[in-house]
Amino acid sequence: LNLAVFFTPLYEIGMADPALWIRYGFASSLTIAMIIAVISIFLYENRSRQLLWVKLGTYIEIIGFAFGAGILFSLGGFGTFLWDETISLLLILTALGCYWLAGRNIKKDQELVRSMDRIR
Repeated sequence: LNLAVFFTPLYEIGMADPALWIRYGFASSLTIAMIIAVISIFLYENRSRQLLWVKLGTYIEIIGFAFGAGILFSLGGFGTFLWDETISLLLILTALGCYWLAGRNIKKDQELVRSMDRIR
């Protein structure tokens, strides 16, 4: 989902912003969150480390969402003429929800493994 944001009007508007910190902050937060998601997929054998990476990715995704919301609200907020930009922000929000679901299910998995260890 973060990769899809790079091909949306919100990203184009963010890259056209004269403030360089907005450009670099928005692009780097989405890129880092995307890389962390891929890394955390391959850490399935060590759930505690995987959960740590997912939490870190969630925090970085929140930063990316804040940058996206800031860009959208600098355009005038939600409106009938900003549907493409709003959908772009919803992609980031969906990615944030996926991070949250991943963290919740990793915790459930850890608890299941602990309960099975107690039975043995």
